[in-house]
Amino acid sequence: MYKVFVVDDEPIVLEGMRSKIDWESSGFTLAGEASDGEIALSMIQEIKPDILITDIKMPFMDGLTLSSSVKKIFPWIKIIILSGHDEFDYAKKAISIGIQDYILKPFTTQEILKGLNKAALEITNERKQLSDISTLRQELKSKEKLECRDFLNNLVHGSADFSKVMEISEKFNIHLISRYYKILIAKITSENTSEKSENQMQNILNSWISSWEEECTVSFLHHSNWIVCICKGSDTSVLEENVFRVAQSIEHIVKQQENWVLTVGIGCTTAHLSSLHESYDDAKKIIELSESSRENTIVSSDDIQLTGSGINEIKEKDPMVIRLRYAGKNDIEEIAEESVALVNSNPEQFSFFANYILADIIFAVSKLIENLGGNIKEVKPEIIQRSFIEEAVVNKDAFEKKLVEVLNFAIEYRDSKNSGKYGEVILKAKKYIEENYADPNTTLAKVADIVCLSPNHFSTIFSQQCKITFIEYLTNVRIENAKRLLKLSDKKGYDIAYECGFSDPHYFSYIFKKNTGLSPREYKGNN
Repeated sequence: MYKVFVVDDEPIVLEGMRSKIDWESSGFTLAGEASDGEIALSMIQEIKPDILITDIKMPFMDGLTLSSSVKKIFPWIKIIILSGHDEFDYAKKAISIGIQDYILKPFTTQEILKGLNKAALEITNERKQLSDISTLRQELKSKEKLECRDFLNNLVHGSADFSKVMEISEKFNIHLISRYYKILIAKITSENTSEKSENQMQNILNSWISSWEEECTVSFLHHSNWIVCICKGSDTSVLEENVFRVAQSIEHIVKQQENWVLTVGIGCTTAHLSSLHESYDDAKKIIELSESSRENTIVSSDDIQLTGSGINEIKEKDPMVIRLRYAGKNDIEEIAEESVALVNSNPEQFSFFANYILADIIFAVSKLIENLGGNIKEVKPEIIQRSFIEEAVVNKDAFEKKLVEVLNFAIEYRDSKNSGKYGEVILKAKKYIEENYADPNTTLAKVADIVCLSPNHFSTIFSQQCKITFIEYLTNVRIENAKRLLKLSDKKGYDIAYECGFSDPHYFSYIFKKNTGLSPREYKGNN
């Protein structure tokens, strides 16, 4: 299913799109809509549709400005322009931006579906082209590309001849000059380790690199499954926005593939090309520490500062401390199985090995808590008592039970501290949403500004901390309040729509039914 986002300031057009197209059977899904370009851009950053349908003439931000911004941020999105103005200048400008289709008003449902199918075919062909292994092989054979990759590789490792950096970058048409820099490393792994799968992955990543905008990043394929991006910004806030935009774009590509897992490490900010290696080392360390993660993860060195010296605090520590620092809940079972297997391999010395392994893990947990600013004697004193281990080594069942208890505690304590860094940010954001959900202008960009983060950084933090996107959370809050009003008041559906932040009552009905399975009228009748 291809996700479609519609923007038009005429309610009748939005209603027609919503009700006259059989979205379920068409192969498309209506992912969202907006009445002006400014609100739409914020929503598109969160939803990341495959196809955008937008009117040209709109208040605040017109369709061409919106299309230009979308193409810069998400070059893969296909755009269909709607216009009541049959003027060559509009068409010419639309084509220069990279618009896929141009439909004149008034239009029919068949014309829209024809435009959507045309865009879908382009997407399908592009994805097929991306998976064409021969394309990658031809690109990798290019001597100039290999030389360019070697140059960038030396640059991020700090081994380049910095007296010739500008000269060489000019030779390869690479724009490196900027005020600030950050290194982003994206590592993609797949459960399918076949040669064909790995080549397909390389091809998709390589094609993404060649299409990305030079203004904000310079990227290259470092290993077979590593992308390294030199992200640039005129100031630190612009740099932060750029680096998280790149991270989210790569995540979007990875989500299109089955069984792919993304880990993104973002290094520290540096003001000099000669210091890029410091940011690279930071990002690389995050990748190494996140090896056990089985979920898509985007982590910045700014986001994981621990007590004391931050990321360096656990650089040379016990491997189990490092593993626990980035393990997920699903990794507990794996660690427990490994430990039990080791004990089972020495049945004659069960008590000795069980004692040793459990003590080692308790020690690692203790160090982890210390690194997070806690004290094991205060937060979990019972596990460091001799009696705790003695009870655990009575038999295999008791050993496994105690082991899982310790590991669960470690993960829960770590997560409570990790969310602490952005706990206040999330609480502030949720509080603002609770108080302002009725305002149609409560958008991702608006709330990001309230919590003093860039929109893309805030979007990443919110979704990783809350396990739900900002748009989904905001919609849930609005729907829950609408349900409350439908139950407890005699207000009309359109009044409730406006009170809950929906600028269009018809869209409210569509979203309400999509979320609850009932129309507002049916819901009110049932209650």
